[in-house]
Amino acid sequence: MKSELEFNKEFILRHFEEFVNKRNSAVAAQNFSEDFLDHDEAGGPARGPGPARQMMERMYGFFKELHVTVEDILAEGDKVMVRNIWHGTTQDGKKVQFRGFVLWRLENKKIVERWATVGGFEPLRDGKTHWG
Repeated sequence: MKSELEFNKEFILRHFEEFVNKRNSAVAAQNFSEDFLDHDEAGGPARGPGPARQMMERMYGFFKELHVTVEDILAEGDKVMVRNIWHGTTQDGKKVQFRGFVLWRLENKKIVERWATVGGFEPLRDGKTHWG
């Protein structure tokens, strides 16, 4: 049987795969609790799965290709921390890359809180981008 820490890490990895890489915004209703609190939503703190779903749907519209890779994942107690790299192609064909850290808190096999930090990107002369 898996430990709670292993379950939580796998849950977050599956969440990123479905929500970002497979562009499945409907998974928000399944993975987030009804009283989910996103401390770092773009417009300020937000409650419930709806704002997270809407934010990702805007990302899907902005990026014709979007992929997140989890570089590191740590779990302790009811929290999971990830360091990730996002790659995307904008609708006008520009390739971008940005990085972030996300801290998730889980309760009853649902995501109940999120804190996130995302860094900017800058284009290189060869048309590629790198973490700035």
